[in-house]
Amino acid sequence: MVGAEFTLNPATGVPGTKLQSDAPTTDPNQYMADTHCRADGPDTVDPGCLALSCPATTPGGDEGTPVIWKQAPKSITNPGWTNWIPVSGPTCLYDAKPGNVLADIATRILNDFRQLPVNPGTLQAQPFPHTLKGGPTNFYTTATEQAFDLTILGQTVHLTATPASFTYTFGDGTSLGPTPAAGYPIPEADWLLNQTRTSHTYTATGNYPATITTSFTGTYSVNNGPPLPINGTLDLTTEPKTIQVWKTEKALVADTCQENPTSWGCPNAEK
Repeated sequence: MVGAEFTLNPATGVPGTKLQSDAPTTDPNQYMADTHCRADGPDTVDPGCLALSCPATTPGGDEGTPVIWKQAPKSITNPGWTNWIPVSGPTCLYDAKPGNVLADIATRILNDFRQLPVNPGTLQAQPFPHTLKGGPTNFYTTATEQAFDLTILGQTVHLTATPASFTYTFGDGTSLGPTPAAGYPIPEADWLLNQTRTSHTYTATGNYPATITTSFTGTYSVNNGPPLPINGTLDLTTEPKTIQVWKTEKALVADTCQENPTSWGCPNAEK
């Protein structure tokens, strides 16, 4: 299973997300935007937060509110945010009720994520477009991590889409995945000889429409706040790529094609 490891950068104090094979898929932390700029206890005010200007982002719009983001484990009920150490900020939050905007964005973020113009990449095959029956054909994808900046409910939201798992459909009724293996190109000398984790061997000649479905996971941050996981995936399938599977035949001949252009196996041989 592909998940995410949530860590805290000791240099910046900003949580980060790292995909790995057996990590939990849900952020174990909860977050709160402290509008009182308390940096370390009820009586310690962050001077940078007090000096931060949050002008309106649209003509006639409302000014933002300076905030400091704080983090606590979800296992703690009512953590008493006053005494928790900040993890990000100061930054601006634009909403008439800053305490509600995170919940409002969280409600719709999966739908917004699935509307992003994410490039699904392409399915590549080696060799292509022709391959041989009985030989391993190497498949891989060019899908990459992509970032987007949106305005949602008046807030600046940064989203990241990361390819996490792949399902290869080979067109002959077989498939591979979901698997974390994106595959990789191999030297031409290895084509039809060496099998990779994402190779497939066709057992019959014909034309086969192959595709790959990439499952993207996502994170988002609001106004430079901590990155939060999106609970859901964006699944994108490439256009079919026709794989033409041929077979080989062997025969003993008395001369070369240069000596006899109509000999068996030569371009001018009788069909």
